[in-house]
Amino acid sequence: MSLSSAISTAQQIFSNTAQQTSVLSKNIANANNSDYARRMATLSTSAHGAEVVTIQRAQNDALLKQKIISNAQSTGQDTLMTGLDEIRIALGGNDYTSAPSSYLSKFRDSLQTLASTPSSRTTAASTVAAAGDLAKSLNTAADKLQDMRRVADADIADSVAKLNSLLSDFEIANHSVQGALSAGADAGDALDQRDKLLSQMSEIIGISTVTRKDNDMVIYTSDGTVLFENKPRQVTFQQTNGFDAGTTGAAIYVDGIAVKGGQGANTTAQGKLPALLQLRDDVLPTFQTQLDEVARGLVEVFKEGSGQGLFKANSVVFGSVSNSSVATAIKGYANTISVNPAAVANPLLVRDGGFNGVVSNTTGSSGYTTLIDSFVTALGAKMAFDPAAGLTANTSLLSFSTESVGWLEQMRSTASSANDNKSALLTRTQESLSNLTGVNMNEELSLMLDLEQSYKASAKLLTTVDAMMTSLLDAVR
Repeated sequence: MSLSSAISTAQQIFSNTAQQTSVLSKNIANANNSDYARRMATLSTSAHGAEVVTIQRAQNDALLKQKIISNAQSTGQDTLMTGLDEIRIALGGNDYTSAPSSYLSKFRDSLQTLASTPSSRTTAASTVAAAGDLAKSLNTAADKLQDMRRVADADIADSVAKLNSLLSDFEIANHSVQGALSAGADAGDALDQRDKLLSQMSEIIGISTVTRKDNDMVIYTSDGTVLFENKPRQVTFQQTNGFDAGTTGAAIYVDGIAVKGGQGANTTAQGKLPALLQLRDDVLPTFQTQLDEVARGLVEVFKEGSGQGLFKANSVVFGSVSNSSVATAIKGYANTISVNPAAVANPLLVRDGGFNGVVSNTTGSSGYTTLIDSFVTALGAKMAFDPAAGLTANTSLLSFSTESVGWLEQMRSTASSANDNKSALLTRTQESLSNLTGVNMNEELSLMLDLEQSYKASAKLLTTVDAMMTSLLDAVR
């Protein structure tokens, strides 16, 4: 090897080491960045020896697509689970101490106590107070449900705004990828940004992607609607400021096509938006219907003649308590039910009747229990309920209210198991992807030692060449 060749070789080694060290430093700096894919400096042999010809970016398209799908499924399930937990908390937590079913049982017990001491005005007042607590529990639970629908609607508006922003950012990143590749430049950072945006979008709505010529990417929603092709498609939503039981929330549109809400406790929702739609338009209205039916049942059971008795509510529509096979829930009934003020003024009306002038205890007997006994019996007698409540359509009021809590708890149990499974799948997918494309500090530090040895070798070569040149110069003097 000539001295000039030795110098050229040493220079090439220094150049390669510098580029490899730059890549290594970038990898180490992003070791904890989950959105960063490891870079590798690829060497090739040329007339001047080995040289860095390209900077490659680690990637695995199959695992990336699986991560996006798993991310959407896990986020959707978690959103539903959070909503179900909020309902449980509103009903008193694990023991459902604030649930109408708990207050209904206490009210039934107070009626039975009054039946054993019908002459006690104090006991009658306690019974009316228990009735008031029951009505208030229905009011509170129903109002909370509508507030939760309002919050879900606001979350939808925020998520839609965020999705539109991410789509705008994606357009920039997509063009950056295409521009870098067409110019032969390193597109690694732009690809990292694009993958990061895809991951963030999948948390909002389920997506799938197709990569076309020149690395141009098209995004579809999980149901096949185009979300991005050359430019973002418009995602629109009109927020509703206030909710009552009769309010229907607005739909979400992607390029004019409505987004479908999730279904089931093991929800089909992919992303936050379908899960929020499921909560706002399905789960919460169904539970509202159950509360409305409990309220309607109370008014029916305690009605007096053709009018309201112990309980009263707006939009009164009476049906048959035990003979009708068809019943229709009255929206918002649970929000307006209350105890008849006449019972508060005179608690003994529960024993005697007379809320609407129909007196049962015509003799004024202090030991009269017929009316009280009929109330207790009616609470345990079968009556018709609206099938839209999702519970047994012909059962007792006591059983129906208890079944409502069971319905919620069963849904929570199924949703919790599904949430654990989907979360575990996402974690495993992320780990697998990270193992293939992420930065491994042990590997980077090992490579750093190799580069150090390469640098030392090239430095020693230059030192040797320098010594030889010095010898030659000294010889010719």
